[in-house]
Amino acid sequence: MQNKTTMIGKITKHYQNAISDANMHKIHIKEWDMDIYFRNTYSFKDEARVVEMQTAGKVVEALVESLIVKARDKDGNRIFSDADKLTLLNEADPAVITRICTAISNANLRLPGDDAVKESKPTQS
Repeated sequence: MQNKTTMIGKITKHYQNAISDANMHKIHIKEWDMDIYFRNTYSFKDEARVVEMQTAGKVVEALVESLIVKARDKDGNRIFSDADKLTLLNEADPAVITRICTAISNANLRLPGDDAVKESKPTQS
């Protein structure tokens, strides 16, 4: 059995690799004439902001929050600040924001090596 330090070390190593700038994905947004980069994963701290809004029934705000938190430039820096939220809510094309957030979410649906365990069916005699 592995000791706790080794297990936590593997977990944090995986997370650091997943958020590294070397593993970012890119989507080109022709309407905005810009590229948006995004990572494989985000911290629970960042995800909590989005989930909190979804739970409160604020789906549109959650999409915009997701964009603010996840959209990066090629150097891994956030493109949008919290101060951009009202502008994105009121003056940006909702279809474009939805398409970007969908692309980010779909890219992160299944991580490599995350295999489901297949349950065996009991045999009848």
